[in-house]
Amino acid sequence: MTQKINYQKILDRTLEDLAKTGQVPSLFLHSCCAPCSSYVLEYLSRFFFITVFYYNPNITSDREYGLRVEEQKRLIRSLETEHPISFLEGTYAPSCFYESVKGMEKEPEGGERCRVCYRIRLEETARMAKELGMDYFTTTLSISPLKNADWLNEIGAELEVKHQVSWLYSDFKKKGGYQRSIQLSREYDLYRQNYCGCIYSKVEQEKRQKEAVGEKGPDNAVSGTE
Repeated sequence: MTQKINYQKILDRTLEDLAKTGQVPSLFLHSCCAPCSSYVLEYLSRFFFITVFYYNPNITSDREYGLRVEEQKRLIRSLETEHPISFLEGTYAPSCFYESVKGMEKEPEGGERCRVCYRIRLEETARMAKELGMDYFTTTLSISPLKNADWLNEIGAELEVKHQVSWLYSDFKKKGGYQRSIQLSREYDLYRQNYCGCIYSKVEQEKRQKEAVGEKGPDNAVSGTE
């Protein structure tokens, strides 16, 4: 049996080594949304000059995309951090997502379609990190209990070699990261979605909500969040 890798321990060692040097490297941080980035920014801004890269062609509509972008910007403006955080918006091109997942429309949430989506976003993040001369790149995606940290780190490691820019290993849900992101989302009154962003996750979430209403009755149904 393959031993499960503790990516948080790898991150701890990396941060310890950086602290010893006294240097503050640059980090190109892919963000899926403001709520997921909240804890990550609070945590990592002590160690890096961070540029948040908002690149999410999977998001369902222009309106939803716009809401999430503006919340990301508002959070960055509101956060008090040891080192400054900048923002860069990628190109919103949903056709890239739909073409890449063609034939996987009926895959369950968390399956192979999601792995393809991870790669689309991380590929562009790594490419841009190299182009901009960043020291590291990583993503906020691993903070969600519904996202596969093994896949994310495996893809990141591959792209590190391909683009020659260091991947920052992480599993941000560890050390209470996910719970802290919920707390920060409440403190900053962030728009927090109940689906990851793509039309397939939205449909699946709506289906779960309808089933919850059917089982509990409309007065007792509770909408979930991711």
